[in-house]
Amino acid sequence: MRNIITFLFCCSLCMPLYSQIADRETYLNSIKSELAKQWPENKTVNLVFHGHSVPSGYFKTPDVRTLQSYPHQVLETVKEEYPYAVINVTVTAIGGENAEQGAARFRREVLTHRPDVLFIDYALNDRETGLVRARIAWEKMIEEALNDSIKIILLTPTPDTAVNILDENSSLAQHSRQIYELAEKYHIGLVDSYAAFRKKKINGEDIAEYMSQINHPNEKGHSIVRDLIIRWLINDNGDI
Repeated sequence: MRNIITFLFCCSLCMPLYSQIADRETYLNSIKSELAKQWPENKTVNLVFHGHSVPSGYFKTPDVRTLQSYPHQVLETVKEEYPYAVINVTVTAIGGENAEQGAARFRREVLTHRPDVLFIDYALNDRETGLVRARIAWEKMIEEALNDSIKIILLTPTPDTAVNILDENSSLAQHSRQIYELAEKYHIGLVDSYAAFRKKKINGEDIAEYMSQINHPNEKGHSIVRDLIIRWLINDNGDI
């Protein structure tokens, strides 16, 4: 009986490692350490952003504002914190694409950039394929990246103002929960953009002020996503 109790206790200690989101304070410690190094000890750190039109930089289609989108904003902010770091920000996102399409080209067009940290943002367009097919595609990309020992941050969607962000049963809310579950399952990082915008709506803010069109954030909207990402790369406990 004592051996059984000991076994169950050990299992209970191990289970959370595979059923919770990675610890934001420690998950990217190796990356933060590398970013802090100076020449000649440092190496290039590759941040790769994979997804649809939002990380691509589309504002009011067909206007693309690369320098105002969250991948570039992340680069600027990280460089302020780590002035000696050599950082490549690579955007493999394609406007209009969903996760199935992104998964199909994942190995030949994403992993070839040898990401140190990979960001995946597809949920806005995954509504057309549905939860089941989207989950299969996300898991395919996650597992391929983990097989290459890549750190992964999943992103829930930015808003679509045609969808009530307070509706917990909307398609975007359902995809957000699924992404959250995937981050828990694989014990990887999560940037909950949807929750951040939802919080602003609950606090009485007009989400339209953060949008360039109904489904694309403006620079102010991209900065919300940037701030959430930065919390993984810089030791900052501020609330968004």
